[in-house]
Amino acid sequence: MMSDSRAGLAASKGEGHRFALVSLTSLFFMWGFITCLNDILIPHLKAVFSLSYTEAMLIQFCFFGAYFLVSIPAGKLVKKLGYQKGIVTGLLIASAGCALFYPAADQAIYSLFLAALFVLASGITVLQVAANPYVNALGSAETASSRLNLTQAFNALGTTVAPYFGAVLILSVAAGAGSDLSHAQAEAEQVKLPYLMLSAMLAMLAVIFYQLKLPVIAEHASGDDRDMVEHLGKTSALQHRHLAMGTVAIFLYVGAEVSIGSFLVNFLGEPHIAGLEEADAAKYITYYWGGAMIGRFVGSAVMQKIAAGKVLGFNALVAGLLVTLAMVSSGQVAMWSILAVGLFNSIMFPTIFSLALQKLGPHTSQGSGWLCLAIVGGAIVPLLQGVMADSLGIQVAFILPVLCYSYIVFYGVKGSYPAV
Repeated sequence: MMSDSRAGLAASKGEGHRFALVSLTSLFFMWGFITCLNDILIPHLKAVFSLSYTEAMLIQFCFFGAYFLVSIPAGKLVKKLGYQKGIVTGLLIASAGCALFYPAADQAIYSLFLAALFVLASGITVLQVAANPYVNALGSAETASSRLNLTQAFNALGTTVAPYFGAVLILSVAAGAGSDLSHAQAEAEQVKLPYLMLSAMLAMLAVIFYQLKLPVIAEHASGDDRDMVEHLGKTSALQHRHLAMGTVAIFLYVGAEVSIGSFLVNFLGEPHIAGLEEADAAKYITYYWGGAMIGRFVGSAVMQKIAAGKVLGFNALVAGLLVTLAMVSSGQVAMWSILAVGLFNSIMFPTIFSLALQKLGPHTSQGSGWLCLAIVGGAIVPLLQGVMADSLGIQVAFILPVLCYSYIVFYGVKGSYPAV
């Protein structure tokens, strides 16, 4: 009877974990969708406000800069509230950020758009800090990378759909730069409807997640100070070498991914590459993010058989080679080389994240906060690439992502293993 009872409890726990994972996929989809819309906003607002590449990259700087400022407080908040309430809080903040696009567009002021993006990203930061380690904990440690890749595949589904959505609702009505205020305002207002729709959807998700019965992960609950000291003799998450190095890897990976995505529309518009109009080029971003989605489903299966670190190192190596090919070639070769990078980017973020969180015990939420803080790479690297693009040209500037991928190869092959 006792064994039957334990079997029933295990089955019940398994069902609860499956339900939680299914529920969380909607969050991964939404924040992927919202983040990828920045790739559409950049060329749109660059044209509307006659911005340089450096000025346009302030969109990513404000968005991903929020991760740097909010991640550590978010880690403390999630530790206090728990994963579920942390998710609800993040959704409500993100909903408010989307709603702020309405007054920003109404006034046609670039700085107001940047402020709205910061609030929106603050909410997504809280979501990331809560949801990523939660998925990591919903099952065995051995399959954590596979599990996080599977949920991140739905994040990539959001990024695959978003460019087409943005191209139709935003870029298709944009004709070009406008020094005239009324013209600028008319084009700026095209973002009102998409972001109001997103605000409503996020608020609805917050209500749904507040009502859900999700499992509590007891082993990640914080203990007293003595427990923290006694966990592997370490009192801070950053004392774990594989986490510290993983934080650098996340910084560089997000920087590389965001830089490539941010420049895709303009890169494909170059006469010697594809010469595409903005609205047409934006639709090709779907191939970049679609590759990431396919790669995550495939990667989730592959990492059931092959060590996650090895898969990470291989993908980073191929991604770096593809970017290099896009730098030194032109026409269709350059175009499809840069778009194919998405396929190999696919498994990097969730794999680095799960590898870095291995064996952190009660330091897990703190470690998640540091990893999410490192997403600020999406603010710094694109801005640096923007400066390089203004001075050296858009194609040469892609050397920056190549350098980022080089470090990730090292992390996957060597740096991701916890010290014994």
